[in-house]
Amino acid sequence: MTYSNIKHYQTKAASGIVFLTLLLATFLMQANVSAEEKTLLGNWDVHHMVLPTTFLTPEIAKANSILRSKYSSFVNISVLDSADKKAQNVSITGTARNLLGNSKTLSFTKTRDGDAIYYLAVFSHAHKENFRFEINIQQGNETQTLNIQQEMYVEQDL
Repeated sequence: MTYSNIKHYQTKAASGIVFLTLLLATFLMQANVSAEEKTLLGNWDVHHMVLPTTFLTPEIAKANSILRSKYSSFVNISVLDSADKKAQNVSITGTARNLLGNSKTLSFTKTRDGDAIYYLAVFSHAHKENFRFEINIQQGNETQTLNIQQEMYVEQDL
């Protein structure tokens, strides 16, 4: 076996290890945070997810005026027309209520990325705090309410 063949196999092995590492990292991240979900509300496909702000890169957080902290997460909502899948310009308000009944008002900001429109709201939480989210989506005379529940975790220092 020539030196170039050995290098070729070492490169393939290294890329395989990188792939497995990324696959494992993705699996572990999804164990701690829920993946995006879709809910059909009226004529809308409402895509939603709740993630820790530390999930964002510093650049993306800064561009969206989000402070990254292990004690804060964000709600990400996008609303698509269920027929043509086009992003909808809507008004969104909401609250996050923990199991003790303490309520936090969610202030959503609209972010555009090409044809996509995202609505983001940041909120603070404690470790293993469970929230019920009530999110009102309005466009003209149509109003729909999205109800989701999620337990939030604080990243532990390593």
